[in-house]
Amino acid sequence: MTPQTPPKTPLTQEHLHRAADRRQVETARLTRRPAKLLWLLIGPGLLVMLGENDAPSMLSYAATGSQFGIGFFLPFVVLTFVMALVAQEITVRLGAASQTGHADLIYRRFGRFWGNFAMIDLLFTNFLTLVTEFVGVVAGAGYFGIPAWAAVGGGVVIVSIAVVVRRYWAWERLVLALALCNLVFVPVAIMTHPHWGSVVHALWSWQPLAGGFNVNMLILLLSDIGATITPWMLFFQQGAVSDKGLTVRDIRHGRIDTTLGAALAAIAALGCIIATAPLYVHHMNASQFGTAQFAQALVPYVGRIGGALFALGVLEAGLVAATVISTSSAYAFGEVTRTAHSLNRSFHEAKGFYLILIGIAAVAGALVLLPGFPLEMVVIMVNVIAVLTMPPAIGFLLILANDREIMGPHRSTWWLNAMGLTVGIFVTIAGIIYAISVIFPRLF
Repeated sequence: MTPQTPPKTPLTQEHLHRAADRRQVETARLTRRPAKLLWLLIGPGLLVMLGENDAPSMLSYAATGSQFGIGFFLPFVVLTFVMALVAQEITVRLGAASQTGHADLIYRRFGRFWGNFAMIDLLFTNFLTLVTEFVGVVAGAGYFGIPAWAAVGGGVVIVSIAVVVRRYWAWERLVLALALCNLVFVPVAIMTHPHWGSVVHALWSWQPLAGGFNVNMLILLLSDIGATITPWMLFFQQGAVSDKGLTVRDIRHGRIDTTLGAALAAIAALGCIIATAPLYVHHMNASQFGTAQFAQALVPYVGRIGGALFALGVLEAGLVAATVISTSSAYAFGEVTRTAHSLNRSFHEAKGFYLILIGIAAVAGALVLLPGFPLEMVVIMVNVIAVLTMPPAIGFLLILANDREIMGPHRSTWWLNAMGLTVGIFVTIAGIIYAISVIFPRLF
């Protein structure tokens, strides 16, 4: 009996768009144009790192600089970005080798229970995080006199741009242009006229904390860790790598992309700390400052332009994070439900994907506008949940990265495993301490 030919998978706009992008990549590779090849392949790493410099993260860095100056925390923040780079490098290899998203891999490797758990946990955590992003958007916009409803509405419109663009490449470039505005904290730092010799000395000497160890320092220490390493980053970057169509031949460029993103994000974070250090030097009580208050408090040191740039940076941080976090939720939903989940598809082809992407942002933004909504409690919950869910996320990541069937020759080497395990242990200890400090504050 003649074996039946399996049915062919129909070509969709997703396949055609991705094929067109890959044709450009192969042309650049064959014609030996390294600059163009790099330009075509970078994106997911830059977005995930700059996106993690979200509104709560920049608030954390601002509080760090205003309460403790530059001495201890500059090298510590650099260390946290190195740890984030270790985790995201694994994500690049996973996405390129498997050609699928993170939630889908968990579903296939660990079963339906853990696949559903990963999706539900991610959607819940992302939703709470989105609430804090819109808090930052409202606060940053408020500095310029923009009403809260207009700020939230504008944020949802920016998130919704994915439906209009209908092309991953174009969406990536638009969001990346907005994300690069995160570097606005660098000119603000320069406006404070810091002593650059002291900055270099702080980076290389790792000075002890003035006043020693205390509860506020512990909270900021752990908050700065949570500002650079979170579960949504794994889901977003692997989904973006898959959607972009990167293959194992592109892993080296994926590493460059992620390293460049980590470097730029670290520079922006250090700029934020340096920018708010004058508040520490002048002994201002900034422990209760919010985003808009930080911008206003800096006006005497950086002028109105500097204060406006700081507020603009917070606004941008919230908008970019809201966009990429919503996208990570949509990727995970589509992967686990086995429905279309690509920015290369139209709304008609991937309704569930786009409804999750836009809907989760719209609901989170609407909650920020509700009078009396417990925003401070949500912020605390987000931080606790994020640090508690990161250790198992790192565990899944390390197991997947060592799976021969998935990774083949690209599975982690012993030294990559050692670095990943070190990050996992560090984040686990930090998560446990942070959770205890929040639940049982009297112990500290």
